[in-house]
Amino acid sequence: MNITIHSVHFKADKKLEDFVIDKVAKLENYFEGVISTEVTLRLDKNIETGNKVAEIRLNIPGNDVFAKKQAITFEQATDTAVEAVRKQITKHKEKLRGI
Repeated sequence: MNITIHSVHFKADKKLEDFVIDKVAKLENYFEGVISTEVTLRLDKNIETGNKVAEIRLNIPGNDVFAKKQAITFEQATDTAVEAVRKQITKHKEKLRGI
């Protein structure tokens, strides 16, 4: 799986990139047909709810799966976005099986 990370309005360090790659790579355990993955990390102006935003777009045959989550840290935002994508993949697989 090809994972591309974009950081908007800041420079992501190697530790953060490795964390994101590790979390996103685990999604391949749920769906083997992932073509590529785009992760966008950006800073938002809303400090009250957390100003770190993680967006994950999985390119899979037929549909794209997308999740956007906001949190206090990029790690938390990535974790919740990965969980949201995992749920969408599970539903997509159930649909394909006809359950």
